[in-house]
Formats: sequence, C-alpha cells, structure tokens
Amino acid sequence: MSQTIRVDEPYSTPGEDNPDSQRSGNPRTSSEPEVRSDSEDSGSTTSVSGSTKEEQILENSRYYCNATYFMPNDSTEQTRLKVAYQTYLPILDGQLTLGLIPSRSRRILDIGTGTGDWAIAVAERFPQAEIYATDITSAFHPTNGPPNIFFELDDARDEWTYAEPFDFIHIRELGGAFQDWGKIYTEVSRHLKLGGNVEVVDHSRIQLTEEPENSYIGIYNTALESAAEKAGTPLNLDHLKGPMFERVGLSVTKTKSLDIPLGTWSPDPRKKVAGKMALISALEGLEAVSLRLLTKWQGWTEEAVRDLCKKVTEEVLRPDARAYMKLQFVVARKMGV
Repeated sequence: MSQTIRVDEPYSTPGEDNPDSQRSGNPRTSSEPEVRSDSEDSGSTTSVSGSTKEEQILENSRYYCNATYFMPNDSTEQTRLKVAYQTYLPILDGQLTLGLIPSRSRRILDIGTGTGDWAIAVAERFPQAEIYATDITSAFHPTNGPPNIFFELDDARDEWTYAEPFDFIHIRELGGAFQDWGKIYTEVSRHLKLGGNVEVVDHSRIQLTEEPENSYIGIYNTALESAAEKAGTPLNLDHLKGPMFERVGLSVTKTKSLDIPLGTWSPDPRKKVAGKMALISALEGLEAVSLRLLTKWQGWTEEAVRDLCKKVTEEVLRPDARAYMKLQFVVARKMGV
C-alpha cells in the first residue's frame, strides 16, 4: 500500500485523563471477563451463559460445530484462519487494529476469535488488560496463552451477559454469520464504555480486474450470494454502512477501504506481502465458505461445489487474472447523549 494507515488520537472517557502514550510499535486494544476464579488457568474455555452447546457434525467430509453455522471448524479451516490473520499485519503496518486502543484500557472483547491469534497478540501487548475471546466453537482455542486472556464458548447471537463494559470490541471477518447485525450492534453499544470503540472489519468476495463473461468466479459469487440470502445471512458489506452504527448510538470515527491483491502482482511491497497470504486464505476459503451453503440452500452436490471451486482456483491463478478482494474497516465510538 502506498499510503501509511493513520490511527486515531487518544480519546478520553469522560472523567478520565488522556491515556499514556503506548510503547513504540505496539498496536491498540483492550477487554475483561465476567466472573472468574484466580485459580483458573489461561487458555481454558468456558461457556458464557451455559446455553451455547457445541457439536461435532461431519458433513460433506468437513466438520461443523452445529447444524446451522456455515463455516467448518476442522484442521483445514484452522490453518486457513491462521494464514488470514497474517494477512492483516502488513496491511496495518504491524498494528493489530486501525482504531486506537488507549494504553490504560482494562477490558477488551474479541467476538468470533477463531484461533485466537489476534486476542493473544493483544494480551501480550496489553498485559494490564483482561482480554475476552469468544467464539461459537472452541475447536480452535489454544490450550495455553498469556495469563490475562480468557477463551469462552459463546454464540454472539444470544443476549450478552457481561457484567462490566469494555473499552474496545473487535469483530473481524464475520460476514454471513448473523441474520440481524442490528441486534449485534445493539449488544456492542450496550457493552461498550462511554468513549469506547468498536472495530468491525470484513471483505468482499473475490473479484477479477477484468472479469470475462460467464466467468467461474461470477458463477460462484452469484450462487453463494443467492444461498446466503436464502439462509437469511447475507454475504455482503451492508453491515458496515454508517446508519447501522448510528441507530444504536455509535458514531463512526474512521473508515478505510483497500483493494487487497490475491498474489504478488501489485507493485506495492506491502501489498505483495499481504497478497501472498490473502491468496492462500482466499483459495482455501472457497470451499469453506460455499460447501454447506450451496449443498443445503441451493441443492448442489458436494462434487459440484468442489468442481466449481477447482475451476475458480484455476481462473484466479491465471497470470492475467489480477484477482483482488475489497477490504473495509469501520471504527465507531460510543458517545454521550
């Protein structure tokens, strides 16, 4: 990327002093738990409300955590998520967030933490803060980590039951996970401190710089979007529009949109590094995103889905394809009335 990504200036919660400046090179973020025993080991996983039940369902040769969520939770997906995390580091110049996380933050919440790489990095850089990392599956949760991180099995679609608010809430790549983003943002607003920030990040489907007529990527994207609509969980970026945040008392303070190349075709050095990781994640994600959606909601066979994914991969890897994805960041702040 040719432009340096700038971050917010520190913002004081009413009644508090401005946060101290952070250690050089450190990202920004922060969170905390509900009720815990001092004897609990870091890296343990608990169910927040007790209502989240995890299953292990084998379907079309992939494992899933329940009968409805469209993304798998097997070792192949675990590897993809780790690669996806690495994609963001060059994009953010080594930072962990686009928005500022004040150094005095005490509580940080990561929704849909996946493998927990982001949450662990935040816990290491903010040892004074308590980091809560939740997900609908515990299959990816590490068995150990910094003492200030707490992994929890939780479905964000349920009512949030945290007793204390958070300084920062992080949501990354959960497009297609929720039927009602308005409800999610309502919970975010309820559980943010006054002056606290939420950062939501998501990306588009794969696109080609010059897409030929009747391309396989076009067929894939159209079928996937249709299936997601039928499921009631649209795979688009509408949940990142400003009014979605404003309706629940959150004020958008920063946005950033980037085209991330898939591969090394960009002349920009940072985009080359990010592009390598993004290509791996995107190609591995073709089947992960589409297999359950297309077989359940469009009536496709497992073989038909995999065949299309193979053809899309070949199309994306063509030297002249210049494939990319649109990446969008939104940072919103809970303001006083």
